Amino acid sequence: MTLSPDEMRPPLDQDSWGLVGLDIDGTLMHWGGEISPAVIRAVEQVRMCRNHVILATGRNILGTLPVAETLGIRRGWAVCSNGAVTIRLNPATPGGYDIVETVTFNPRAALELVRHEMPGAFVAVEDLGVGFRVNQEFPMGELVGRQRVVTDFDELAEGEATRVVIRAPGADVSHFDDLVHRIGLNDVTYAVGYDAWLDLTPPNVTKASALEHLRQQLGVYPDHTVAVGDGNNDIEMLRWAGRSAAMGTAPARVREAAGEVIGTVEEDGILEVLTRLIDPDRLAVM
Repeated sequence: MTLSPDEMRPPLDQDSWGLVGLDIDGTLMHWGGEISPAVIRAVEQVRMCRNHVILATGRNILGTLPVAETLGIRRGWAVCSNGAVTIRLNPATPGGYDIVETVTFNPRAALELVRHEMPGAFVAVEDLGVGFRVNQEFPMGELVGRQRVVTDFDELAEGEATRVVIRAPGADVSHFDDLVHRIGLNDVTYAVGYDAWLDLTPPNVTKASALEHLRQQLGVYPDHTVAVGDGNNDIEMLRWAGRSAAMGTAPARVREAAGEVIGTVEEDGILEVLTRLIDPDRLAVM
């Protein structure tokens, strides 16, 4: 008799590890930049209950590390730049992390289109672990890391990139999706954030693709995966997870992609998910 893959797999039990992918901004972190003590404590307890808590964010490495530190995550993994960069947190390594995977694309064609279609746009090309090469300085606080102004287009577009950020002042955000397709960027994964903000990452690269690589590497069953997010760049991650939740302030498309909708970030809605992942009996014996 031939057994199916599900029949060959050992039964799920409380000793099986889980993987929990968590967005940062608007999910864990309030819009003022704080993470509440209750959420910090819950994340710690979820990790103590045999769960890999993995930050999955559009932030670059430098923007992710302080959040991991706040949450007490000094060892483990984080997915940065919307899935293009995966790091392993390691306090013994200079800087506190190792880059374990990067996925890149050649941004020249996209930047050529942006230069012609949106000549006043701010453009930033990620400089991994350092900051960004920019065509003009972005407003304070919008990018994490050093901004090196590059006025020569060829230098700006040179080489491979993990992420390109485009900020177009005055653009109509409601029509940004149409604009992206019109200028020929439909074959590049993109995520529209606040204001007229566009993140370009390599084709077929998302938070979900990076988390799936980690899931396989860590040996976590697909139905032991959880994801929580609030933005368009979380849609694939929410669809990927065995269980998923969208924050109460998430756009309709994001809510539709999730298994449930929870409270807002200001209400610490993520606690609704985190508390279900905490096993009091396991904590009691530690």
